[in-house]
Amino acid sequence: MAAMTAELSEGGFVFDNCRRNAFLAQKGLPLPKARKTGTTIVGIVFKDGVVLGADTRATEDTIVADKNCSKIHYIAPNIYCCGAGTAADTEMTTQMISSQLELHRLSTGRTARVCVANRMLKQMLFRYQGYISAALVLGGVDSTGPHLYSVYPHGSTDMLPYVTMGSGSLAAMAVFEDGFKPNMERDAAVTLVRNAIAAGIFNDLGSGSNVDVCVITKDKVDYIRPYDEANKKGVRQGNYKYKKGTTAVLTTHIKKLDMEVTSERVEAMET
Repeated sequence: MAAMTAELSEGGFVFDNCRRNAFLAQKGLPLPKARKTGTTIVGIVFKDGVVLGADTRATEDTIVADKNCSKIHYIAPNIYCCGAGTAADTEMTTQMISSQLELHRLSTGRTARVCVANRMLKQMLFRYQGYISAALVLGGVDSTGPHLYSVYPHGSTDMLPYVTMGSGSLAAMAVFEDGFKPNMERDAAVTLVRNAIAAGIFNDLGSGSNVDVCVITKDKVDYIRPYDEANKKGVRQGNYKYKKGTTAVLTTHIKKLDMEVTSERVEAMET
């Protein structure tokens, strides 16, 4: 009787698709290019809570697809999340985590902590190895105080007093590094977040339009949309309508089409 042995699966990552893509590229099939997106999202911890901010421009390569896109997503009554990257990925990711947190609250009978949402997000994103294009700024206030996290598409996270993400993050970070102070008042923190988003709007082509702000404290959440219209549309100065005959017609050619009626039918209209 022959002995039966089970084959053990090899551990680690599988790179078969990488070799396949390289082979296809050698055969002349170009690989799809990554779609460029633009966003500026920020977060800051102040004395009584967390302030999140985002711009409202959604881009589709070089086209502005939406001028008033909502990039601050609901996670829980005490937790909100800003999303940068592919709009569909950020929307579905935050909705799935919000659903899981609600089930967690119902099963435990306690309000979810911010660290729980952070752990759920990082575990989900790491599972897909960065193929979910969702760069997130997670902020909220729980029983242990205010917390702010930056969550990267491949699953790594940072817990910091102020964070920026998106294509306009460098301009926003420059504003934060210049004006941030520990234990800031609410108005000063909101103003600093507004200035950081405005820096991203005016220095990054992918960011633009309005400034949305979400202030999370222990007692309530103020989602101000829009908080400020940083990039206002200008007023048209001239009249671009011209009278008929302004542009000369050089040549005119009329071509007649020979048409033959093959069949004709008359039907009474229903009344």
